Amino acid sequence: MTDWLARKTIGDQHEHTVKNALEARGWTVHPSGQGTYPAPIQQALRHTPSALRYFPDLIAARGSELVTIDAKSRMPSTTSRNYAISHKCALAGLQFMGVHAPVPLYYVLGDLRVLTPAEVLYNTFHTLHPTNGAYHLVSSQRALPFDDVFGTGTTYEHAA
Repeated sequence: MTDWLARKTIGDQHEHTVKNALEARGWTVHPSGQGTYPAPIQQALRHTPSALRYFPDLIAARGSELVTIDAKSRMPSTTSRNYAISHKCALAGLQFMGVHAPVPLYYVLGDLRVLTPAEVLYNTFHTLHPTNGAYHLVSSQRALPFDDVFGTGTTYEHAA
Protein backbone atom coordinates (compact mmCIF):
# COMPACT_ATOMS: atom_id res chain seq x y z
CA MET A 1 0.00 0.00 0.00
CA THR A 2 2.81 2.45 0.75
CA ASP A 3 4.22 2.01 -2.76
CA TRP A 4 0.85 2.98 -4.21
CA LEU A 5 0.54 5.94 -1.82
CA ALA A 6 4.05 7.14 -2.74
CA ARG A 7 3.23 6.88 -6.46
CA LYS A 8 -0.09 8.67 -5.88
CA THR A 9 1.66 11.53 -4.05
CA ILE A 10 4.13 11.95 -6.92
CA GLY A 11 1.28 11.70 -9.44
CA ASP A 12 -0.80 14.28 -7.58
CA GLN A 13 2.14 16.70 -7.60
CA HIS A 14 2.62 16.19 -11.34
CA GLU A 15 -1.10 16.71 -12.02
CA HIS A 16 -0.88 19.99 -10.09
CA THR A 17 2.14 21.04 -12.20
CA VAL A 18 0.29 20.19 -15.42
CA LYS A 19 -2.84 22.01 -14.23
CA ASN A 20 -0.80 25.15 -13.45
CA ALA A 21 0.98 24.97 -16.81
CA LEU A 22 -2.32 24.70 -18.68
CA GLU A 23 -3.93 27.52 -16.71
CA ALA A 24 -0.94 29.75 -17.50
CA ARG A 25 -1.76 29.14 -21.16
CA GLY A 26 -5.38 30.20 -20.81
CA TRP A 27 -6.97 26.77 -20.23
CA THR A 28 -9.67 26.14 -17.64
CA VAL A 29 -8.78 22.84 -15.95
CA HIS A 30 -10.80 20.47 -13.79
CA PRO A 31 -9.83 17.15 -12.15
CA SER A 32 -11.27 13.96 -13.60
CA GLY A 33 -10.76 10.22 -13.24
CA GLN A 34 -9.74 8.05 -10.29
CA GLY A 35 -8.40 10.88 -8.17
CA THR A 36 -11.86 12.43 -7.93
CA TYR A 37 -13.54 9.30 -6.56
CA PRO A 38 -13.98 8.38 -2.88
CA ALA A 39 -11.32 6.04 -1.41
CA PRO A 40 -13.51 2.87 -1.56
CA ILE A 41 -14.10 3.37 -5.30
CA GLN A 42 -10.40 4.04 -5.91
CA GLN A 43 -9.59 0.83 -4.00
CA ALA A 44 -12.06 -1.21 -6.07
CA LEU A 45 -10.72 0.24 -9.34
CA ARG A 46 -7.22 -0.98 -8.45
CA HIS A 47 -8.61 -4.54 -8.54
CA THR A 48 -10.42 -4.44 -11.88
CA PRO A 49 -9.15 -4.72 -15.45
CA SER A 50 -11.74 -2.12 -16.55
CA ALA A 51 -10.61 0.78 -18.73
CA LEU A 52 -12.11 3.04 -16.03
CA ARG A 53 -8.78 2.60 -14.22
CA TYR A 54 -7.16 4.66 -16.97
CA PHE A 55 -9.69 7.47 -17.26
CA PRO A 56 -7.89 10.82 -17.86
CA ASP A 57 -6.75 12.81 -14.81
CA LEU A 58 -7.77 16.24 -16.12
CA ILE A 59 -10.21 17.82 -18.54
CA ALA A 60 -9.46 21.28 -19.92
CA ALA A 61 -11.13 23.85 -22.14
CA ARG A 62 -9.94 27.02 -23.84
CA GLY A 63 -12.62 28.73 -25.86
CA SER A 64 -14.29 25.96 -27.83
CA GLU A 65 -11.26 23.64 -27.55
CA LEU A 66 -11.68 20.66 -25.23
CA VAL A 67 -8.91 18.21 -24.28
CA THR A 68 -8.29 15.47 -21.74
CA ILE A 69 -4.95 14.80 -20.07
CA ASP A 70 -3.45 11.76 -18.40
CA ALA A 71 -0.49 13.01 -16.35
CA LYS A 72 2.37 10.49 -16.38
CA SER A 73 4.86 11.62 -13.76
CA ARG A 74 7.50 8.91 -13.64
CA MET A 75 8.78 9.25 -17.19
CA PRO A 76 11.23 9.27 -18.89
CA SER A 77 13.70 6.71 -17.67
CA THR A 78 16.81 8.39 -16.32
CA THR A 79 19.01 5.76 -17.96
CA SER A 80 17.43 5.12 -21.38
CA ARG A 81 15.63 8.39 -22.18
CA ASN A 82 12.57 6.30 -23.10
CA TYR A 83 9.06 6.80 -21.79
CA ALA A 84 7.44 3.67 -20.38
CA ILE A 85 3.68 3.60 -20.97
CA SER A 86 1.59 0.63 -19.88
CA HIS A 87 0.11 -1.40 -22.74
CA LYS A 88 -3.23 -1.52 -20.89
CA CYS A 89 -3.15 2.25 -20.43
CA ALA A 90 -2.44 2.89 -24.13
CA LEU A 91 -5.24 0.56 -25.23
CA ALA A 92 -7.67 2.16 -22.75
CA GLY A 93 -6.59 5.55 -24.13
CA LEU A 94 -7.48 4.47 -27.67
CA GLN A 95 -10.86 3.22 -26.43
CA PHE A 96 -11.47 6.52 -24.64
CA MET A 97 -10.63 8.52 -27.77
CA GLY A 98 -12.88 6.30 -29.89
CA VAL A 99 -15.85 6.75 -27.59
CA HIS A 100 -15.28 10.47 -26.98
CA ALA A 101 -14.09 11.61 -30.44
CA PRO A 102 -13.20 14.28 -31.40
CA VAL A 103 -11.93 15.12 -27.88
CA PRO A 104 -8.21 14.26 -27.80
CA LEU A 105 -6.39 12.52 -24.97
CA TYR A 106 -2.83 13.59 -24.28
CA TYR A 107 -0.25 11.96 -22.04
CA VAL A 108 1.73 14.76 -20.38
CA LEU A 109 4.93 13.17 -19.18
CA GLY A 110 7.15 14.05 -16.25
CA ASP A 111 9.31 16.37 -18.34
CA LEU A 112 6.17 18.11 -19.71
CA ARG A 113 6.49 16.55 -23.14
CA VAL A 114 3.39 15.14 -24.81
CA LEU A 115 2.29 11.95 -26.58
CA THR A 116 -1.08 10.49 -27.55
CA PRO A 117 -2.11 6.84 -27.08
CA ALA A 118 -1.93 6.35 -30.85
CA GLU A 119 1.63 7.70 -30.94
CA VAL A 120 2.65 5.36 -28.12
CA LEU A 121 1.37 2.34 -30.00
CA TYR A 122 2.56 3.50 -33.44
CA ASN A 123 6.05 4.33 -32.23
CA THR A 124 6.43 0.92 -30.63
CA PHE A 125 4.61 -1.34 -33.10
CA HIS A 126 5.81 0.40 -36.26
CA THR A 127 9.35 -0.83 -35.76
CA LEU A 128 11.28 -3.96 -36.66
CA HIS A 129 11.29 -5.00 -32.99
CA PRO A 130 7.98 -4.09 -31.30
CA THR A 131 7.66 -4.20 -27.54
CA ASN A 132 6.29 -7.52 -26.29
CA GLY A 133 5.99 -6.66 -22.58
CA ALA A 134 3.56 -4.87 -20.30
CA TYR A 135 5.08 -1.47 -21.16
CA HIS A 136 5.78 0.30 -24.41
CA LEU A 137 9.11 2.11 -24.52
CA VAL A 138 8.93 5.26 -26.64
CA SER A 139 11.97 7.41 -27.31
CA SER A 140 11.68 10.79 -25.60
CA GLN A 141 12.69 12.32 -28.94
CA ARG A 142 9.27 11.30 -30.33
CA ALA A 143 7.29 13.42 -27.85
CA LEU A 144 6.17 16.97 -28.60
CA PRO A 145 7.01 19.98 -26.45
CA PHE A 146 4.16 21.09 -24.17
CA ASP A 147 3.98 24.53 -25.80
CA ASP A 148 3.56 23.01 -29.28
CA VAL A 149 0.40 21.23 -28.13
CA PHE A 150 -1.13 23.65 -25.60
CA GLY A 151 0.31 27.04 -26.57
CA THR A 152 2.81 29.25 -24.83
CA GLY A 153 2.33 30.57 -21.36
CA THR A 154 2.88 33.95 -19.86
CA THR A 155 3.12 33.11 -16.17
CA TYR A 156 4.34 29.52 -16.06
CA GLU A 157 8.00 28.67 -15.64
CA HIS A 158 9.12 25.04 -15.60
CA ALA A 159 10.90 24.22 -12.36
CA ALA A 160 13.99 22.26 -13.30
